[in-house]
Amino acid sequence: MAKSTRAHPAEFRQKLVELFKGGRSIKSIADEYGMARRTVAAYVRQGDLDAGVRTDGLTSSEREELSRLRRENKRLTIEAEILSKAAAWFARETGSIPTKSSDS
Repeated sequence: MAKSTRAHPAEFRQKLVELFKGGRSIKSIADEYGMARRTVAAYVRQGDLDAGVRTDGLTSSEREELSRLRRENKRLTIEAEILSKAAAWFARETGSIPTKSSDS
């Protein structure tokens, strides 16, 4: 499972991006901070996406919005399922099944 970019604070990630843009190699930055090169490269890539240098991925704000919308969608799906089960239960208890209406 992929780890979140939240493993390090935003200020730290920004510092790594600035070091890279200042001419340091990803390998030297990774070695200095004891990190995987892939992690540093991911931070640099995300920094470029956020700055508009790259357009082949989602910006941090777009990722946050997508995550929020997925959580909301999951919550609404669960709520709809609960309401559906409750309606079925009430229909069984009262012995009547409501007619389907197209007024919605």
